[in-house]
Order: sequence, then structure tokens, then C-alpha cells
Amino acid sequence: MVHPKELNPYLSPRAFYGGELRRLREGAGFSQDVLGKRVFCSGTYIGQFETAERRPQLEMSKLFDEIFGTGEHFQRLCKLVHECEKGHAHYYAAVIELTKNAQTICESTQLLVPGTLQTEDYARALVRAAHPYDPDEAVEKRVKARLDRQRMLEDPTAPELWFTIHEAAFRLPMGGPELMRRQLDRLLELGHDHHRVVLQVMPFSAGPHPFLHGSAALMTFPDAPPTYYAESDYSGQLIEEPALVTQYFRAYDHLRAAALSPKASLALIGNIANDLWAA
Repeated sequence: MVHPKELNPYLSPRAFYGGELRRLREGAGFSQDVLGKRVFCSGTYIGQFETAERRPQLEMSKLFDEIFGTGEHFQRLCKLVHECEKGHAHYYAAVIELTKNAQTICESTQLLVPGTLQTEDYARALVRAAHPYDPDEAVEKRVKARLDRQRMLEDPTAPELWFTIHEAAFRLPMGGPELMRRQLDRLLELGHDHHRVVLQVMPFSAGPHPFLHGSAALMTFPDAPPTYYAESDYSGQLIEEPALVTQYFRAYDHLRAAALSPKASLALIGNIANDLWAA
């Protein structure tokens, strides 16, 4: 169960939804676990709604309205949350919270090394390319935020990480051969030595495949439904609708099946790195 914490319900529509859920739950004399059983989920999941860590879902909101006799109160709040958060990059603030509780995280990228695996120089080159007019101070702030994501690699309780990266990401010049050599060496080190990191390469020879149009991250949790997150340089989209999330997980299964095995993937990355060192 997620223990209650102080949360200003007026910070955002999502926080207001959580505040209303907690208010009515406590008014009815329900614990989070009891309410969870009434709506077929865990008390932990209820707590994540109340602390604004998870975005409310329409079907769940209908159940809350039925239980508390609130008409369409939660359904309207749910729609407000979805409308206000649609298409905004601040989604990642919620994603950061989700990664802390995730059991597994599966990522797919096409032209870039995932942020969790980037060296500092590689991250800086990407940020500078995406924000060419920003002052150096702003660039460094973005780089630090990206590198902060990598703390999970040092945490023994962090989720298992599975990355499927297109071969193009290793051959795209990014700040020069030396920078790319260091980035590829970083990947080889993690792939060989980190017991919770699995790397697969999608070779050019595989042709078209799922997630070809961008980056994606799929997360599973021990006490809550899975989620899907898509990200670009300037925005992100978090999807929690069960039917859509299931479809994305099936697509990721096909992606892994089409990629090289982890052993063959590391061999290919090593060959590309050797070519750069010989250049």
C-alpha cells in the first residue's frame, strides 16, 4: 500500500483527481486495499492514483463513480486530466516516478543510443543538436538531467533493463569517431558486465519492424498495470489504456524476435567499434 503523503490537490488536474479520490475513500471508511479489491486492483495502485503518480483511467473512474455515488464526477475529472496533459513533454516527470517502481523496462530506439546508456559527451552532442540556440548553462542542465536517469544502473533493486537498438544508431556520426568509440565501448562494458542489462541490435538486414518511427519504453510493475511511453526531443506521450499497452507489448515481442541475439549484438557493436578505432 502507498502510504498517504501531503499533496496539494490544486497543483494540477491529476493532483486534484488524487485528492478527491483520497477524500471520498477516507470518508467512506475504506483503506486503499479495500477500495482496490472493489475495483479489481491492488491497494498500491489506488495509492498511486492518490499521489498523482499514475494517470487516471476512464474505466476505473466509472467504477469509482459507482462506488461513491458521484454521478460522473471522476469520469469528468479523468477526461480533464487527459486533455490537459495531451502532448506535453512534462509527461516525463510522471515517467521518472514510474521508473522507480518498475520491475522491468524495455526500450526501443532507432537512430540514437537510449539516454540510460549514453556517455556524457554523447548526451551533450544530442542536447546541443536539439537545442542549438540554448545557452551553455541550459544545455548542461539538460545533460545533467539525462545523466541522472543512469542512477538506476547502480541500484541493485532497480528494474531489469532490456534495450533493442537499431544498427543505424551505431553508425550515425555523433560528434566524431572518438566520441562514438567511447560510446560503443560503454555499451560493450554494460552488455558484458551488467547482469540486469540486455542489449539487442536490430540489423539493417531485418528491414521494416515495429517501432520504426521512434523511441519507446514499456514498463511492468509488481503491483500495477504496465505502461507505454513514447518520447521525442520536445515532447512525450504516456499511454496506460490496457488494450493499447497490450498491443505495444505484442509489437515489442516481434521486435525482439527480429533482432540479433544478445551475444551476436555485442559482437556487431564490437566490430563497429574496432572499425572506428582503425579509422
